[in-house]
Amino acid sequence: MATPVSATSGGISASTSASNSVPAAAKDDSKMSSTAKAKAQLNSSIVQASMTVALNSSNEPLSVVLKTALTGINEALKDDFGDNAIQNAMSQDNTPEGTASRIVSLSTAFYDAFKQQHPGEDNDAVLEKFMATLKRGVDQGFKEARGVLEGLKVLNGDIASNIDKTYALVQQGYADFAAAHKTQPAPEAASAS
Repeated sequence: MATPVSATSGGISASTSASNSVPAAAKDDSKMSSTAKAKAQLNSSIVQASMTVALNSSNEPLSVVLKTALTGINEALKDDFGDNAIQNAMSQDNTPEGTASRIVSLSTAFYDAFKQQHPGEDNDAVLEKFMATLKRGVDQGFKEARGVLEGLKVLNGDIASNIDKTYALVQQGYADFAAAHKTQPAPEAASAS
């Protein structure tokens, strides 16, 4: 049971009662799974962090939210991406070129699976459908990203120009991909003289 936390004029105080006066460490956790133990430790750290947050600063509670959200996301991604997946992703190349490259490579990686879902169809027609699907998705994603950034009132200057540059690089990457996968016409036979 989490310790109830209440705001007071001097900060945060924890209220206790007879029903929750037993420390969490005294509970028998030998039958708990490692996931349950990790969640219990996370909950304990959330409560401890909550008890030390001063409510006179409007951004301090959000730091608790950020910390716990990142911890939870990292734990969920650990099996697939290793420890500290979020921090590792943040250290990647976030330039327009790096971002566009990841968008193009990750999305075009589905081309073979897309082709398998369209057996017997003309290769160029399948390629066109695939590229149209990707472009719709990218257009929607960029539109939503711009909307979020506009809502935050940060879509201006370098941010706006980097988004435009990234979008243009993605479109060029898709054009290059389509050109590389388009059926090449058979070379014309040499004419007999």
